[in-house]
Amino acid sequence: MALLDIAVIPLDSKEGSLSNFVAGLQEILAASGCSYRLHDMGTTVEGPAPLLFELAQKLHEYSFTHGGKRVYTVMKIDDRRDRAVRLGEKTASVKAKNTTSSALLE
Repeated sequence: MALLDIAVIPLDSKEGSLSNFVAGLQEILAASGCSYRLHDMGTTVEGPAPLLFELAQKLHEYSFTHGGKRVYTVMKIDDRRDRAVRLGEKTASVKAKNTTSSALLE
């Protein structure tokens, strides 16, 4: 199991807000069957690495299928082969080790 953190930004959007665009991306994520969590700067998705790469391409292409001419996509993948990783484990681990930082991770 791996984690993908991704942000897809249409560079030619005329709207000030991207919430409608992000809502469309969330529909693709929901249809993927992967667990995911939207956060202020992107979305984190949990799943097998090959599926996450396919999903990243679908999310990237979304802008072009809706008339976009330019899109900027930033992604990071944490692919552990020694054990399964799950959404929220990293922040839970930090909270368990340092109670002063728990408020920062809410």
